[in-house]
Amino acid sequence: MGQIAIIGLDLAKSVFQVHAVDADRNTVLKKKLRRAEVLSFFAELPPCVIAMEACASSHYWARELEKLGHTSRIIPAQYVKPFVMRGKSDAVDAEAITVAAMQPNMRFLRAKSLDQQAIVVLVKTRAFLLRQRSNAVNSLRGQMAEFGVISRTGHANLKPLISVLRDEQDKRLPNAVRTALLAILNQIEALNDNIEALEKDIVAHGRTDDEIRRLRSVPGVGDIVASAIKAFVPDPAGFRSARHFASWLGLTPRSNSSGGKQSSGRISKMGNKDLRALLVMGACSTLRWVQKRGTDQSWAGRLLRRRPFKVTAVALANKTARIIWAILNKGGIYEAHPRSESV
Repeated sequence: MGQIAIIGLDLAKSVFQVHAVDADRNTVLKKKLRRAEVLSFFAELPPCVIAMEACASSHYWARELEKLGHTSRIIPAQYVKPFVMRGKSDAVDAEAITVAAMQPNMRFLRAKSLDQQAIVVLVKTRAFLLRQRSNAVNSLRGQMAEFGVISRTGHANLKPLISVLRDEQDKRLPNAVRTALLAILNQIEALNDNIEALEKDIVAHGRTDDEIRRLRSVPGVGDIVASAIKAFVPDPAGFRSARHFASWLGLTPRSNSSGGKQSSGRISKMGNKDLRALLVMGACSTLRWVQKRGTDQSWAGRLLRRRPFKVTAVALANKTARIIWAILNKGGIYEAHPRSESV
């Protein structure tokens, strides 16, 4: 067997597939491994590059393999797919990962540390519980509307519905309906408690991190957004410019070029949707504050007078992403220019 240079590792729950090539890109090894055999197999190999497709366990295996002296390379799944040959099997997938890792312009993900992975879990769990709460609230609203009980939209406007639901003297709701909907209300209240506890954990972690503290100086970036950025972007220097970072978040227009003519459409919405949603929500919060001021002459205020609210919010989120990239790579905190205040 020749000297191994790159290994493509197809991750799985039980059976892993290995495809290894040498420096001349000749295949030197194809092997199946049970989960219990993976670490012992790689511990016996000299240091080499081990590439794997991004999935639920990729960051864990990347950390474990780096402890053995290897160099890990995590490749986004959409960048591996074009190199899959005809047919579908673990062996074919491992070979495709190897070929993708050898491309000179391939983009890799940096393995997250345990602390970064922990914050990712907190942020994703909070987003999951928020979706569950929205579903429960919508169900409660829809079913009470069938009995003529309605209220304004928004989670903060549930109090009228709750008061009717808990008032046993209100005959608009039959007893069977009240019993069923109280179960949904109990779920909403439990979700509120869990979300509040998670947010306290995220804020507490952010208070001890210097980068998160500096990111909070940017308008529209609070503890949750700053913590999510720190967790989801372990290597900000991997982006060549602020525009590349905003593009990775899906906040730049989708381009369409043909015959020398280029046109821009809506934003691409590629990349991390959770982080993009947080930045847009932060931008909306900033714009609502701008609207209250009325005569705001900042960049966002001037744009808001010419474009719709949501279009301005996405543009502001793009601008915020660029500021974040600059702070992470160049240090310092955000300071608005006295003439053209950038929110």
